[in-house]
Amino acid sequence: MAVFTPLSDDQVAEFLERYSVGRLQTLKGVPHGTENSTFFVTTEQDEWVLTLFEQGGFEDLPFFVDLLDYLAARQLPVPGPVHDRDGVALQRLAGRPALLFPRMPGSHPSAPNLTQCAALGDALGRMHQASQDFTGERANPRDLAWLQRRHREVLPFLSEDDQALMSREIADYAQVFSDVELPQGAIHGDLFRDNTLYDGDRLGGIIDFYNGCSGELLFDLAIVINDWTSDDAGDIDEARYAAILGAYLAHRPLTEQERELWPVMLRLTALRYWLSRLLVIHVDPPAHDITPHDPARFRTLLGRRLEGAVPTLPIAAE
Repeated sequence: MAVFTPLSDDQVAEFLERYSVGRLQTLKGVPHGTENSTFFVTTEQDEWVLTLFEQGGFEDLPFFVDLLDYLAARQLPVPGPVHDRDGVALQRLAGRPALLFPRMPGSHPSAPNLTQCAALGDALGRMHQASQDFTGERANPRDLAWLQRRHREVLPFLSEDDQALMSREIADYAQVFSDVELPQGAIHGDLFRDNTLYDGDRLGGIIDFYNGCSGELLFDLAIVINDWTSDDAGDIDEARYAAILGAYLAHRPLTEQERELWPVMLRLTALRYWLSRLLVIHVDPPAHDITPHDPARFRTLLGRRLEGAVPTLPIAAE
């Protein structure tokens, strides 16, 4: 259950008086998530999502608020935070930082169809196009320096072959990206299928920006492709791949250097999640009683990417 700080109807009713959203009708805890307490709130005006932030990184919350405000103002399908009567979005409730959002329509796609994939590529392309002008800054907490620093902590828990693979891969990334300057902007940083909502084939919302940061746009795109297009064996579904990338490239064509480094970036993002999930299991257990994600999925993806199983990138439409 992803409600680590319970709230009463009275607490939330009083909290809502800060806003112009109507009076509380129903309050329901959301039984998923790994870090924060989340509630569905229904008022006489509409439906909302109330999030309490449970651990760390509170100094980064203004970045997330500013980024979501910025993207929502540009008609991206993101939940722009609700501001109170004084124009303030970030609040406190039950001793925790709190944000109120409009509830976006739809549900998570477990097996996205081609129309849904194209909708995601279109939205991500527009987001990356816009985010290059966003002036907020937050360092990528899972960048190459993080890989270099933290992979040593999981090596004792790996087989000799996997130790060698991880160390070799990170050394390769350090060499490849040492003097590279790829296009930068604000990125989502964790755009898996379960961080989107679809109402039929329509993309109702891109949610959970709490891994958002300033970083390489190609890094964000590679995370999407590894999750959205890979089957259980780690092979890329070429139709989904073409649907996402074709729609994306219509808004932001890749540079020649990005195209050259695309296969390596797919490997790097696969290793990033392999490492982060190993750390949760062996080094940094979650603060709450939550079942960690299986790292083996991303070890499989890395293996397939190393075998060269990456389709050719589409050419952006003129």
